Amino acid sequence: MQYRRLGRSGLQVSELSLGSWITYHNQVDTSAAAEMLAAAYDAGVNFFDNAEVYALGKSEEVMGAAFKQLGWARHRYIVSTKFFWGIDRDAAHTTNFKDTLNRKYLMQAIDGSLKRLQLDHVDLIYCHRPDPHTPIEETVWAMSDIIRQGKALYWGTSEWSADEIRAAWAIAERHHLHKPVMEQPQYHLFHRKRVEQEYARLYEDIGLGLTTWSPLASGLLTGKYRNGIPEGSRGALENMAWMREQLQDPARNKAVGELEAIAAELGGNVAQLAIAWINRNPRVSTVILGASKLSQLQDNLGALALTPKLTPEVLARIDALCKPLAG
Repeated sequence: MQYRRLGRSGLQVSELSLGSWITYHNQVDTSAAAEMLAAAYDAGVNFFDNAEVYALGKSEEVMGAAFKQLGWARHRYIVSTKFFWGIDRDAAHTTNFKDTLNRKYLMQAIDGSLKRLQLDHVDLIYCHRPDPHTPIEETVWAMSDIIRQGKALYWGTSEWSADEIRAAWAIAERHHLHKPVMEQPQYHLFHRKRVEQEYARLYEDIGLGLTTWSPLASGLLTGKYRNGIPEGSRGALENMAWMREQLQDPARNKAVGELEAIAAELGGNVAQLAIAWINRNPRVSTVILGASKLSQLQDNLGALALTPKLTPEVLARIDALCKPLAG
């Protein structure tokens, strides 16, 4: 495992990390979470990603209970959470507590996350989506104040536009506040434009770091959806019905079949190849993996062996298959 700076910060994150979206509470209980966290940690992973909205707070509870069970020294691992959607869905009383980045919501959301995670601080906090109804200046002040209070150490964004990130950074610079350090975008072989084009100027201009999510396109890049939706898969979950059409996209699944041959030549499988392809990008600070069982996590960690094998010739072959289908 190699470690990379998170943008221009001094924080070193493992090149592969472990997230909890969809899996924790829905597919993974505390015991299984502790087992996978321990396996990742033993492999050198030091960053574990979460969000307030995942399983409406239950994901944070599962991860927090697993951390307590494992008993690691707090300085040895990095934890994140994200805010925007809230977890109280009672429409009559949630005007200021869902789909927002206003100060009232953010200052209370961090306390809820810390309680569920059983921690006195998290290392990274993200604005999980942009909020067009709250001035960016208000959000920047609130995120900076959370850091000033010692409840978090760094803050960033997730799925913000380049213009929104630059605006937030400029406000923080003008008022001598804590600046956004990182962005968490979707990035995989079929989803590239934001990372490779839209954000291109931000890496040098403001030192933006990336903690990318969905390296396997929600499982499409494992090859398991080439013949439909298998039972027990993410696509079979009722709350994931919205992604079934994209998981069964004929053109992309055909490309995945051809990628399998390239992966086999390199001594791996298509999932490992997809993760390695992201990992070889020097702009990416860490690739967030997701796993519902230990064997899946261990297999994905095998991407480390494939990364140095991605020569310019191999990358050109991959691009020929995937780039025309990428958004």
